[in-house]
Amino acid sequence: MKVGILGGTFDPIHVGHLRAAESARECLGLDRVTFVPSRTPPHRRGPLASPLDRYAMVAMATAGHPAFDPSDAELRRDGPSYTVDTVAEWLRGRPGDAIVLIVGSDTFAEMSTWKDGERLLALCGVAVVARPGEPPVDLPAGGVATVVGPGLAVSSTEIRQRIAEGRSVRYLVPEAVAEYVAKRGLYR
Repeated sequence: MKVGILGGTFDPIHVGHLRAAESARECLGLDRVTFVPSRTPPHRRGPLASPLDRYAMVAMATAGHPAFDPSDAELRRDGPSYTVDTVAEWLRGRPGDAIVLIVGSDTFAEMSTWKDGERLLALCGVAVVARPGEPPVDLPAGGVATVVGPGLAVSSTEIRQRIAEGRSVRYLVPEAVAEYVAKRGLYR
């Protein structure tokens, strides 16, 4: 099976994440896309919502797509959430799968600083999704693909700010996520 892995804090997950995953699925012929919320991101400050809340939002956001699913792999591990550990764990459980790590162009630029970056690239392919309005990224040959498809200029930071200001996030996040955020009082 050819599986895309899209990791992130998903604080909260939004339609830009979903569109990027769908574009990658179509462009690369992926059988599945698995969304992996990080427990403790090593390259940025920690998420505002709890791991359980972020997993719940990812589960709700992906529930309507037959090829999307959530994973709690990084939430079950203590310590920093290293992608190389997640991919290695996945391949131990499903050695026949071909893994493609889906990353944004901003994240791709940081990958050289990731733990065991060379090992990670030996374990999986990488698909880079350009952020809308940003120039294309120069990609190295071999193992790295460009995802072609429409993108949505939405950010979790913008969504948290809108919520904190009491403004609508309708059509920026799935309806179930907006309702969950409101019921739980997240990001206020």
